[in-house]
Amino acid sequence: MKLKLYSFALFILIFSNSVFAGGFQINEHSARAMAMGGAFTGLADDASAIYFNAAGLTQLSGTHFLFGTTLIAPSSSWMNGGTEYKTESQTFFPTHIFISHRASDNIALGIGFTTPFGLGTKWDANWPGRYNAIETTLKVFTISPVVAIKVSEQFSLSAGFVYSWANVTITKKAPIPTMFGGGDALVTIEGKDKSAFGYNFGLLYKPSQELSFGLSFHSQLKYGFEGNATTTGLPSPALAPSYPNGPATANLTAPFNLTGGIAYHVSPKVKMVADVQYIGWSSYDTLKVVFSNGSSSASPRMYENSFIIRLGTEFEAAENLDLGAGIYYDKSPVKEDYVDPSLPEGNRLGFSAGFGYKFSENITINGSYLFIHNGEVNVTSSKASPPFNGTYKSHAHLASISLSIGI
Repeated sequence: MKLKLYSFALFILIFSNSVFAGGFQINEHSARAMAMGGAFTGLADDASAIYFNAAGLTQLSGTHFLFGTTLIAPSSSWMNGGTEYKTESQTFFPTHIFISHRASDNIALGIGFTTPFGLGTKWDANWPGRYNAIETTLKVFTISPVVAIKVSEQFSLSAGFVYSWANVTITKKAPIPTMFGGGDALVTIEGKDKSAFGYNFGLLYKPSQELSFGLSFHSQLKYGFEGNATTTGLPSPALAPSYPNGPATANLTAPFNLTGGIAYHVSPKVKMVADVQYIGWSSYDTLKVVFSNGSSSASPRMYENSFIIRLGTEFEAAENLDLGAGIYYDKSPVKEDYVDPSLPEGNRLGFSAGFGYKFSENITINGSYLFIHNGEVNVTSSKASPPFNGTYKSHAHLASISLSIGI
């Protein structure tokens, strides 16, 4: 019975709090878009449209390559009383690669590689929350081929297929009974999914050269994780059956994303953009874990649908230099009582700025910076396993670079 209870609590921690909460969703798939607060759905006029709104590919001629990376450096702290504990410094480098080709006057093709979910947290191995989380790392990758069709001079549509794979690693500690000497054992849990599938749609409507509207939809992605748990540091082999050792599985659904955007050319040199992104986190309401002995357990997660509001601008500062700036508000899908150290997140504000420099008509480099301020989260009635109250503070620095080449 102990084995079942320990395993259940640990796999609930892995897959419910660590894998698909809002803090692990990555929307930064282009330095240019990030500079404008991520508001790109209504503009979608470079190869990164493959992710943001593939219908925009009909605005491009020839063949285009866009690739780059984003440096993400998050930081979190926890306090309950007089001592503050901070996560260890980490950096992550999610990569974006896009290739588009105008196949005919009315058809454009593209393929993109992105990391839509990722990042992690790492706390000191002996901090007070070590039974909830020490290290959490998630990596999710997708490849998406798309096709865009120009229906008329004003209207374009797109559709795409998504193939995804993922892996997650969790370490935490588990207490050893005092009758066996006390102390802690170290639990490491790894899970993988090799094939999840989804789709996306997009549309772009341009009633005039100055004004355009965009809409994009990214479907849910259903992952079937297969995990394996190992426990080390036990003082006696007789304790092994009471701790996680062996396989378990869990089915999880990443949320759909529906985004509407608008772009307006205030003048030939100034663009204003805005997006509203709606994220269907409510599909993640219950987690069911199946163990190797055939038993299973389920736990409610109670996630809520959330939204992100984005505003941005881009203007021509010089003949070969564009500058951009943006701001966004990101509503957390996680109720305060469900927040735990593996993902100490709250509502967010993002502030961004960047540049685009044209070396020639066909080669452009974009760079941008984004600061994310996470609202303070006070947990007073924790539903984590084990319960863990306290106050969390978080922020992140992001720097992105993209190179665009047209042929």
